[in-house]
Amino acid sequence: MTTQTWIITGASRGFGRSLAESALAAGDNVVAAVRRPESMTDLEATYPDTFMVATYDVRDVSAAAGLVGDTLDRFGRLDVLVNNAGRAVVGAVEEVGDAQLRELMDLHLFGPAALVRAALPGMRARGTGTIVQMSSQGGRMSFPGVSTYSASKFALEGWSESLAGEVAPFGIRVMIVEPSRFRTGFNGADVLEFTEASETYRDLLAAVRVDMAGADGLQEGDPARAAEIIVSLAHGDEVPLRLPLGREAVERISGVYRRGLEEVERWAPIARSADFADAPASVRPV
Repeated sequence: MTTQTWIITGASRGFGRSLAESALAAGDNVVAAVRRPESMTDLEATYPDTFMVATYDVRDVSAAAGLVGDTLDRFGRLDVLVNNAGRAVVGAVEEVGDAQLRELMDLHLFGPAALVRAALPGMRARGTGTIVQMSSQGGRMSFPGVSTYSASKFALEGWSESLAGEVAPFGIRVMIVEPSRFRTGFNGADVLEFTEASETYRDLLAAVRVDMAGADGLQEGDPARAAEIIVSLAHGDEVPLRLPLGREAVERISGVYRRGLEEVERWAPIARSADFADAPASVRPV
């Protein structure tokens, strides 16, 4: 395989760590963009020539150009950008404040968007590149208690779908990864944030809170295997726009599509009646 150079945010653990290890094992160069560089000393020692750690906070959009510049200075190219850093907040809409909602938007949308903008000129000049957006099955469906997380992932997916159409003519690919539950630190007590349960929603969200808190270490997904799949696709000739990962993601997202289509068809007659009767059907360029 041709050697590729990766930037992976949130590479200190979970999917990011597994991706870094898999890409390095495949002979690629990896830049790990992390808030705690000391967490990567083992990989620095094992791969001194092909691994670089960069202190980076995804929420600091002003630092994106510097990260891409440092990558180009070290390895001369950037082939794969993985926007992976993320976390979740669990709580009802009325329990989540503006600051928590904005922080997740910064982490899952504005930060990745800034990094993509910084990476695109070089990829476009070379006529190749792959952008991997780590979303979630929660980026295609939602349920009570996860509105804040899903809002940020829905936003990332809509933004990325538009991006994919814009950059495809330049040889740049976009892959949105939608995992189910994988055995990462995502559900750990030091990562997953719970709002203070209000009297109004305590009983309604009790099962959701217990389920989210109790999943740590029991998730069915293997992050090492997921990383192997993503690295293999990045080296391949074709990537899907959306890649559900894990059996649960495939089943739940498929169910969302089916129910959505059924609802559209059910309400189609009344929906169509909102148009002017003599208006011609719309014609769009895409």
